[in-house]
Amino acid sequence: MSELFSPALSGAVAGLGVAMPMGAMSVLLLQEAMRHRRTAVAAAAGIAAVDLGYAALATAVGPWVASRVSPVEAWIRLFAAAVLLSIAAHALHRSARPARPASSTPPAPPAPPPPGDRPPGDGTGSGGGAGGAGAVRAFGRYVGLTAVNPTTALYFAALTTAQASALTTPATAGAFLVGVAAASLLWQQTLVALGAFAGRRISPAARAWTFRLGYGLVAAYALKIAFPLPDLA
Repeated sequence: MSELFSPALSGAVAGLGVAMPMGAMSVLLLQEAMRHRRTAVAAAAGIAAVDLGYAALATAVGPWVASRVSPVEAWIRLFAAAVLLSIAAHALHRSARPARPASSTPPAPPAPPPPGDRPPGDGTGSGGGAGGAGAVRAFGRYVGLTAVNPTTALYFAALTTAQASALTTPATAGAFLVGVAAASLLWQQTLVALGAFAGRRISPAARAWTFRLGYGLVAAYALKIAFPLPDLA
């Protein structure tokens, strides 16, 4: 069992690295949780499902690719680390840019719902029109929105190709994927709970720090797989 702990832990770190940065999907998920918690829970599961799907595909293909080029395995790890570092550096650079000053004009109040429309649920999962069908639609919508992001696919492709030597058996690959799925789902459901509880009180500063922490994990993971460096002799 101990030999499965390391790939499971690696998968958990990888899952958090891709899930924690608070980009557009995280903001959408928070807004979904503010409106209705049940659909937000389904939406969070959709995001985690895409993370798992990309990780599974990369885990299946990465070791095969690496086995065909084993003489330059160290260079593959270095290239993959460079890809991950570039993703992290680009995101962290964007997060360091000063925010645009907010407009002095107060936002317009939301338009009232058309007559006869029911108000959204109260966040407990028991009200409004967000039943099982609404949860299924939310799951499918967030699967589609997350799947079109190429960064997630590139992230897992680079990571699993670099770790081919550690994911050589179905058991270790499965442990890695369990770690990815558990960490991603846990983080997305944490956002749902925060959105339902805190609503709009989540500050931009808190969002910025989760963004930096998430991509900091990506950068740290890149450095981990880069060593030992290729022999230049």
